[in-house]
Amino acid sequence: MTTAVIAIESVGRRVRLAVEGVGDTAGYLADVGRAFADVRTWVPQAGTQARRLGVDSMPIGIFIALFTGVVLALLASYSFTGAVPLYFVGTLVEKTITMELAPVLTGLALAGRVGANIAAELGTMKVTEQIDALEILTYDPYAFLVAPRVLAGALMFPVVVAAAMLTGVAAGWGASILLLDISSQEFVKGVRLFFETFDVRYGLVKSASFGVAVTLIGARAGLRARGGAEGVGAAATRAVVLSAIAILVLDALWAVVWLLGHTR
Repeated sequence: MTTAVIAIESVGRRVRLAVEGVGDTAGYLADVGRAFADVRTWVPQAGTQARRLGVDSMPIGIFIALFTGVVLALLASYSFTGAVPLYFVGTLVEKTITMELAPVLTGLALAGRVGANIAAELGTMKVTEQIDALEILTYDPYAFLVAPRVLAGALMFPVVVAAAMLTGVAAGWGASILLLDISSQEFVKGVRLFFETFDVRYGLVKSASFGVAVTLIGARAGLRARGGAEGVGAAATRAVVLSAIAILVLDALWAVVWLLGHTR
């Protein structure tokens, strides 16, 4: 067999696998979409998942935003010294926290906590045949396991990010007063100078898309787990990596949407 033939077969195999992956993903999304019609199955689970994915994740978002706001204020003050009025520290902190850092950093942290948790939980159920038992009991696994988690992610990620936004701006405010030569009035002036409610809406909508991506990826990784404990660990790792990649890709796409919307 010649080298050219081997190369062609390798390319063909990769193309086939890519097409099969797209088909599997489309089928998975279709199954999840149909599962939302089974309201009686996923509604009782939604409240529990909202607490686990959102309320229990709140300390992580607040902790990250606290130190992010402090560091951002200090770096902004250092960069602006002698060139830009220091009240622009408030502008930079508000814009950066609400539009970018709070959604993305919180989303990446929750990709580790939520994505891995979902993948490990569903993966354990898969390898121990608990999901097969649900099917025997006429439960739709997608309606019982996936739909409430996706809904909780879409609703609760913005809640956690909103708390991170408030914490980050407040931390930057406090750092400006205590550590920098900036008065409270100057910082507030900078925040109010260019503040737009769109900044907050943009960050929250973006975080909702992150929540959907993280929960969908985590659930799919768990449902595809194979091979006992080792397979569950691999599924959790895969969920975290793919969720982080998805967040960064979605962040770039939202930036393009924002740019197109402001240039028209």
